[in-house]
Amino acid sequence: MAMPNNTAPCFTCNQNKIPYLCVGCSRKFCILDLAKHRLILNEELNHIAKDYNEFKQKFNEEKLNSNDLALIDQINQWEVDSYEKVKQKAKNCREIVSESSRLKHDIEKKLNDSSEHIEQIQKENEFNETNLNYLTNELIKMKEEVNYLPKVSIEQDYHPFINEISVLSLQISKLKKWKQNAITVAGGNRKGQESNQFNRPTGICIDENKNIFIVDSGNHRVVEWKCNENEGQSIAGGNGEGNRMDQLRYPIDVIVDQKNNSIIIADFHNRRVIQWVNQNQQILIDNINCRGLGMDKHGFLYVSDYKKNEVRRWKTGEYNNEGIIVVGGNGRGNQLNQLNNPSFIFVDEDQSVYVSDCNNHRVVKWRQGAKEGKIVAGGSVNQLSLPEGIVVDDLGQIYVVDGLNHRIMRWCEGKEEGEIVVGGNEKGSRSNQLHGPSNLSFDVEGNLYVADTFNHRIQKFEIVL
Repeated sequence: MAMPNNTAPCFTCNQNKIPYLCVGCSRKFCILDLAKHRLILNEELNHIAKDYNEFKQKFNEEKLNSNDLALIDQINQWEVDSYEKVKQKAKNCREIVSESSRLKHDIEKKLNDSSEHIEQIQKENEFNETNLNYLTNELIKMKEEVNYLPKVSIEQDYHPFINEISVLSLQISKLKKWKQNAITVAGGNRKGQESNQFNRPTGICIDENKNIFIVDSGNHRVVEWKCNENEGQSIAGGNGEGNRMDQLRYPIDVIVDQKNNSIIIADFHNRRVIQWVNQNQQILIDNINCRGLGMDKHGFLYVSDYKKNEVRRWKTGEYNNEGIIVVGGNGRGNQLNQLNNPSFIFVDEDQSVYVSDCNNHRVVKWRQGAKEGKIVAGGSVNQLSLPEGIVVDDLGQIYVVDGLNHRIMRWCEGKEEGEIVVGGNEKGSRSNQLHGPSNLSFDVEGNLYVADTFNHRIQKFEIVL
């Protein structure tokens, strides 16, 4: 009886042996290479543990040298000193007002006494010139006393008589920076269709292993370029321009779903959104002028339609309907409830949708359920010119491709101006230049990748720690 064939290629040595699965990376190894793989993981763990211990030691040293208690004592003493000054000042002010009140009371008493005296002599008809002279003189005195009464009011002195203090909390800037000279990590071998070349790359996505998924638009394919490799592998399309299920026609954006080993593509000129799963294709949405794709944490799919000037949302697995309009849908225009040729989109944790409103030269944010958007970047051609790819980080900072200005911009929501992150040195092919970039992405370390479209390359700008 033949023995069952339960062998498979080892990921490391590629020899057919009994496979052992590594749950962490989902790769299969022979028993020898699995042991080596575990040794490598163990070394990485030791390195991570060392980094933790070094950081813990540094943190404890800084905590030991902290002067927080001394600062609290200083604040308490300031409070006591200031309170005594305020207390004395209030006492002085009350004495002034009280003295004014006493003088008024004395005049009032004299006036009442004189009035009673006048009533009495009128009633008894007992008076002469002496009485009249006396009353006249008393009235003159009271009028003079009133004229000389102090005019009491509150005057605010905006020059503080106590020493004002503030606690300065100096924080390390949250704004990240990147090296201005990039490394070409994919393409850069002139325009072409070979495995190490691109023809106008647009969409880009980086997985946790730093593998790059690139929409090679002019070659009608999506390419996976593994980290540190010299060429990529076509994983969708690549069968010429066309509308067959195994073909693409100027695709423009891609979403990678590693859990399901699938990719979703905006197949631009075929006017469809198509899913590829291990070389098997399924049209999710047809007859749509798709430009940008997005997916939220619940798995809802968002698609921008550049002709209808709107963004629609579909629930996973329910693509046989028209979806729900979540942005725009009020015709072409520049009002806050309108778009003008929307391109790429981004969906944050709160299901707010950010849209590169291309011909309005702005980025708009629509909160879930909103009837209109809010301009969060650009708004004029002087600030952004034909914005494209967009990413929003956990701090709400907006990174957007400023296409015609050949640069990447960062905008903090609420700010009137953005700042240049990389590029902006005129169009060109030098390491600090871009030429018509389309999209951007970040890896797990925070390095910035740019689809440098008309240089036919992917640029990596390393983060400065």
